[in-house]
Amino acid sequence: MGFETPSPIQAQAIPALLTDAQDLIGLAQTGTGKTAAFGIPLLERLDPEFPHTQALILAPTRELGQQIGEQLQSFGKYLKGMNILTVYGGANIQTQMKALKKPQHIIIATPGRLIDLIGRRAVNLENLEILVLDEADEMLNMGFKEALDEILTYTPKEKMTWLFSATMPKEIRRIVDTYMHQPFEVKIDHKQQVNKNIEHQVVHVRHHQRTQALKRFIDLDPEIRAVVFCRTKIDTQSLAEELMKAGYPADALHGDLSQVQRDRVMRRFKEHELPILVATDVAARGIDVNDLSHVFHLALPDDPSYYTHRAGRTARAGKKGISMVFLGGRDGFKMGRLEKDLGIRFEKVEIPEVADIANLRMKNWALQILEQKSKSSLDQHLLQEIKDLWSGLSKDELIAKLVALEADKLNLQDTESLNIHHGKGGGKGNKGAKGGYKGKGGRGQGGPSFKGKRKPFNHGHERPKAKRKKKGGGKKF
Repeated sequence: MGFETPSPIQAQAIPALLTDAQDLIGLAQTGTGKTAAFGIPLLERLDPEFPHTQALILAPTRELGQQIGEQLQSFGKYLKGMNILTVYGGANIQTQMKALKKPQHIIIATPGRLIDLIGRRAVNLENLEILVLDEADEMLNMGFKEALDEILTYTPKEKMTWLFSATMPKEIRRIVDTYMHQPFEVKIDHKQQVNKNIEHQVVHVRHHQRTQALKRFIDLDPEIRAVVFCRTKIDTQSLAEELMKAGYPADALHGDLSQVQRDRVMRRFKEHELPILVATDVAARGIDVNDLSHVFHLALPDDPSYYTHRAGRTARAGKKGISMVFLGGRDGFKMGRLEKDLGIRFEKVEIPEVADIANLRMKNWALQILEQKSKSSLDQHLLQEIKDLWSGLSKDELIAKLVALEADKLNLQDTESLNIHHGKGGGKGNKGAKGGYKGKGGRGQGGPSFKGKRKPFNHGHERPKAKRKKKGGGKKF
């Protein structure tokens, strides 16, 4: 599968879970390789010839459950006879009950659906050997406290319990004290968790102009693949609808969608049909893609661990990525806290001007022409006719006409004035982008021709270090 070096959580958890029959607490963020940390030793410990459910994995969301199921299927590809089933709400329960009539060695489930299946006597956990609680803190945040307690009453006392969580609130500690026996603890420090390949950036913008600013950054990169995080389901749906109305290929992912809707959105996103996904923190728990170029935060989370969850969606599989925060005037203290708690530094960037976007698009268009290979199947008679039509034009005149034609197609100019840069007063400000996402096109080499003394936003991987201005009590932003 391309794994060469274990992640910190894998390096500590796998040997312990393979050698000793013990309970385990793993404290680590999303995106650190937890599924392999418990999935590989879990598969090694189970016996496919024993026709009973031997392992149960509880996950807070349908998407995370599906992701775990897919990864376990990959890990156990060459284990003959190992049956793995994922069950969750929103899907046809009769279909799931039919699948459960066949012995399932591993069941991955969301708490609500599992209780429903237990109530219908479709699941028997009497022979359970391993219970995995993945994203345990998120399950409690979503109100599954009573559900977890009920599920645990149906499991045998003599079993291994492996609990994975980003944080250790008192309710998690209660579960540990009540249901676990002298657990071995693996803790990955927050500062070790921040991927070194992520560039952390901040742009200052007024709250009501965040959507317009987001469009500018999307326009700047024709090959963008991004997740945009919003605080609430309402904000998520509203932003996605606004982007779609403006012609951007975006859609929303949040808890109010039906399972059919969620599956359709995720399928389109994973198949690159949908480059922009607008999501809430909870809904994004199951997103597992390795080629995101950007993560945008339209609102900062209150908990630093949630920022790590979000940012960790990009820069996977050794690639580089950008995590960009849209910062309002009242969130400065959160930024300082993130830098301190996570040991990261945010680089301030400016919102691209329309001219910046147009320049980059035009340069990419020129590079595409340069790289275009001639096709022998072209009608030579037609080519000669076109040459004759253009014979009266000089090289400079022909280039000027072609550039003007392509510039008209971009349609990036807007008659509406918009002072979009946060904290700048007066004047007409910057022109707003219009026309939306323009489809795919090579990034080319280099960047646009920026004018003026303003520091431009740069999509390259090497950026000059930004000088930071002190604000308030000497904090750096």
